Amino acid sequence: MSKANEAKEKTARRILLLAAVLGGAGVALGAFGAHGLQKLELPPKGLEWWGTAVDYLFVHALALFGLAAWMLAGGRGSRGAVLGWLAGVVLFSGSLFAMTLGAPRGLGAVAPIGGTAFIVGWIFLAVAACRSGEKDA
Repeated sequence: MSKANEAKEKTARRILLLAAVLGGAGVALGAFGAHGLQKLELPPKGLEWWGTAVDYLFVHALALFGLAAWMLAGGRGSRGAVLGWLAGVVLFSGSLFAMTLGAPRGLGAVAPIGGTAFIVGWIFLAVAACRSGEKDA
């Protein structure tokens, strides 16, 4: 195996690890939302915010899993997709989790930045898909 292929496989395995961590966090946070949040005094839309945050976290954990699988199958990776999706999880989902737990509602202004990061990640994936037939640089 060439050094380039070894590096690509190592990167894919790191992305797979990130997907696993985010997927596990999604399960834990979803369970907490279903069972633990009822004991807390929440903002009026708190449970809705929490559910949305968990949904977006899960979707992007699965997207990372798919990207890693695609890379292990020989497809081109996308650092931009990984970074965009990770930033989206932190900023979008993180702001919704924080607001649910009592952070100031002004933190909601961060959510659109996270949403934009998610979109940018998908754009990077589209570019990688278009370039997947080209020889890796």
